Amino acid sequence: MANNSCIGWKFSGSEAAKKASAASLSTYTSKLFAMCDPQGKPILPPRGETAETCHTAEKAVVKAVLCGTGNAYAPGIGLPAAKSAVAEYLNRDDIPKKLAPADVFMTVGCKQAIELAVDILAKPKANVLLPSPGFPWDVVRSIYKKLEVRKYEFLPEQNYEINFESVRKQVDENTFAIFIINPHNPNGNIYSEAHLKQIALLARELGIMVVSDEVFRWTVFGSNPFVPMAKFSTIVPVMTLGSISKGWTVPGWRTGWVALHDLDGVFRCTKVLDAAKQFLEINSKPPTVIQAAIPTILKDTPKEFFQRRQSFLKDKADLAYSKLKDIPTLKCYLKPEACTFLWTQLEISSFLNIKDDEDFCEKLATEENLVLLPGIAFGLRGWARHSVDMDTQTLEDAFERLKSFCDRHSSMC
Repeated sequence: MANNSCIGWKFSGSEAAKKASAASLSTYTSKLFAMCDPQGKPILPPRGETAETCHTAEKAVVKAVLCGTGNAYAPGIGLPAAKSAVAEYLNRDDIPKKLAPADVFMTVGCKQAIELAVDILAKPKANVLLPSPGFPWDVVRSIYKKLEVRKYEFLPEQNYEINFESVRKQVDENTFAIFIINPHNPNGNIYSEAHLKQIALLARELGIMVVSDEVFRWTVFGSNPFVPMAKFSTIVPVMTLGSISKGWTVPGWRTGWVALHDLDGVFRCTKVLDAAKQFLEINSKPPTVIQAAIPTILKDTPKEFFQRRQSFLKDKADLAYSKLKDIPTLKCYLKPEACTFLWTQLEISSFLNIKDDEDFCEKLATEENLVLLPGIAFGLRGWARHSVDMDTQTLEDAFERLKSFCDRHSSMC
């Protein structure tokens, strides 16, 4: 039999995917979990586990399967029933101009919603403002391919409000948008209504639009209520990104949306609506069976489901934050008000043999079977993100290991 490996084949695998994947959250996560010892103490957080979702959502999907309403291809812009349901759901918010189904576009999770926002707005020499920390680095890398990325900063001592001075310094004639995350991952804060209005006024002054990622809106458990950026769409055009992944704990269902809150027809006259339709016609669509279930999921999920989830997260955030008081080498500026994480600054100079946040997380995984994500995964060196989404006993175990590791490597002991 001929040895085909000896042939001078004219094809080979591209290195592009290798470079792109090197910075993805899943790559960081997989690398760190691989460093853990499967024969040692339980690996934390337990991998592959998610909180139980709402039975209403599960039944809605089952019904869509049994009735066959999700078997066919959906239109590129989304199933009409799903678009109508999202518009109706968002219209419950205190927003000045109600959404029509035509203002909503269904996407493959929030990641594709971000890509849609970038693709339909990118032009030669254009640049966009992104938060630091903020979107996972693999998302930022994909945006880099389309346009220039500029970073703005936060004021940790002021509940992580946006540093408007850093925004002004980054803007020029080619800047077209500022992306915000509210509630913010990984900071864990929620912007107040007053701060959101300041963002809108600043964006209007600068002539740029606001793209607001609000996927964590259902995880709010602090004293500050969630306020949608669209409330200020009479001041500035707003593009809202959403998904059922975090609120219903179903990231595998891969269904999200983009909603255009139009200011006096600005999106229409600037051809943004047309561009969104064209983008989605040539890209992947979210599963039709999930889209078919969206109307029931959004309309019939009981408030008690979210209340139980929020109460659970608050208890775990309070516990985790209290445990950090015993670990002086880690600094947390804000007890989380939302999301499922704790965001801490590493006092790198206080460690004997830790070079940076990646080194910290790798050694922690190796020595304690505990996985935290390094700050660089979110675009900021010297920080780490801790998951708090686990039962009390497991979370206490995780922080005991974390304290033991920090004490062992600290020059302060």
